[in-house]
Amino acid sequence: MTRKTIRVLLVDDHALVRRAFRHVIEDDPAITVVGEAGDGAQAVQMARDLRPAVVLMDCFLPGINGLLAAGQIMKLLPHTAVLMCSMHSEQIWVRRAIAAGARGYIPKSSADFELAPAIRRVAAGERVFAPSVAGQDQLPAESGYKLSARELEILQFIVDGKSNNEIASQLGLSASTVSSHRTNIMNRLKIHKTAKLVTYALRNGLANMP
Repeated sequence: MTRKTIRVLLVDDHALVRRAFRHVIEDDPAITVVGEAGDGAQAVQMARDLRPAVVLMDCFLPGINGLLAAGQIMKLLPHTAVLMCSMHSEQIWVRRAIAAGARGYIPKSSADFELAPAIRRVAAGERVFAPSVAGQDQLPAESGYKLSARELEILQFIVDGKSNNEIASQLGLSASTVSSHRTNIMNRLKIHKTAKLVTYALRNGLANMP
């Protein structure tokens, strides 16, 4: 009788990272990589088409970021486990991943954590967090981090130096909607100058360096 394998969708915007993950994962005969996606929108579409047991995904992706993509995938496929694997281990990203429905979070720098066992565990219904981030979802929320996944996505575009019109075009929103999000971000963080907002975002791990 053929042994049933765990079907995994890999999502990362770097092909070399996906290749490395595939090599590690497929050393385990219980796991099969059924597809690879390079951005959030593609991840949602491929998850819908392939219906994997586990989606291994980075937080930072072009277009729809990993947090938004995770939320959309969970709405479409509530029985699919999303396992985040990111270069960031700050509290904000762990909390946002959990809020989006992720079942686990592993920093890419976590050398003491094995990827294949983590995939098997989340596929079995467990919540899995690498030792370096374990317990962060139990920490009290901080007022400066009350941004939605969409606001975090727009904040990244602001850090990248994009105008409201450019962000609107990228996300399929109106410029006025983007402007409202920008205002909400500044109000929530109590920062009302773009330069200071960018500095704060980078210092606190809310966005990547452009």
